[in-house]
Amino acid sequence: MSTATEPYLARYWHALPDGRLQCDLCPRDCKLQTGQRGACFVRMREGDQMVLTTYGRSSGFCIDPIEKKPLNHFYPGSSVLSFGTAGCNLACKFCQNWDISKSRDMDRLMDQASPEVIAAEARKYGCKSVAFTYNDPVIFAEYAMDVADACHAVGVQTVAVTAGYIHDQPRRDFFAEMDAANVDLKAFTDDFYFHLTGSHLQPVLETLIYLKHETDVWFEITTLLIPGHNDSDEELTALSNWVMEKLGPEVPLHFSAFHPDHKMPDVPATPPATLVRARHIALKTGLHHVYTGNVHHIEGDTTFCPACQAPLIVRDWYQINRYRLTATGCCPDCGAALAGRFDTRAGNFGRQRIPMVIGR
Repeated sequence: MSTATEPYLARYWHALPDGRLQCDLCPRDCKLQTGQRGACFVRMREGDQMVLTTYGRSSGFCIDPIEKKPLNHFYPGSSVLSFGTAGCNLACKFCQNWDISKSRDMDRLMDQASPEVIAAEARKYGCKSVAFTYNDPVIFAEYAMDVADACHAVGVQTVAVTAGYIHDQPRRDFFAEMDAANVDLKAFTDDFYFHLTGSHLQPVLETLIYLKHETDVWFEITTLLIPGHNDSDEELTALSNWVMEKLGPEVPLHFSAFHPDHKMPDVPATPPATLVRARHIALKTGLHHVYTGNVHHIEGDTTFCPACQAPLIVRDWYQINRYRLTATGCCPDCGAALAGRFDTRAGNFGRQRIPMVIGR
């Protein structure tokens, strides 16, 4: 790890014939002169090298329920030590964490912690996993991967909460270190991606296909539904059909509610009925596990058996009220296997959220 006066040398870049350095981490392909930063703000050219300015520095740590990521099929009820840094390689006008993801104030990053300290703290507090979240871990990939190595050395698992906007080689390196991921599929049109996020849809679809067919990473998908922008029956049907056809019926899909924020304060909050409608559309296409988020909807929080439809994991927000799985992760009524990663018993972390100060 670099010291306070020694910058961390980043990976994934190359020199161009005109003297600029091109970042090869994500499809933005930022080309930098000396002293310039990429669109993410945290990858910067210093002299003839690229540095990661946020290595070892966090915007804060918190112990959360794993369902908050959201992951409903990855050790339900367990606790996860969550942290992020600053910056983002997307420019979502609807960002719900914009104060972190769009921050250019490096002084906000007050918590400094080595990978080994983070792993030790997660183990100390009984966390099943560590999550890279709040802002996109793609942009601090080197730090996240080092933390993941330290976590795995002490038996702690790792979770990436990401938009999946990343090039092929760093994608392979990054997800080789992850046990689980939640990927934001923000919409199902490139027009939405271009105008509301400053990015493109295709690289995200490529990430999802890669995760499904070339890794053992457990992953779930989240789509934030924004009224009038990505919530039509036609788009929801197309999105659900794509997940069904390309990824299969067992990949959980979460539809979550938007609230007015950042550069879209005049767009109304998502009505609960919209989430229920989206869930019914997705279930109709054949998906087995479709959830509603950011609203109180017990049916939309509950995990049902894909075969007999018996309720197997009944949730109320992040609280697990009933857990009916056999020791092998199967339905006790019909014996069908439930896709995911499960312990014999659910965790009991519940709805609490515990801010942490570590590394000082």
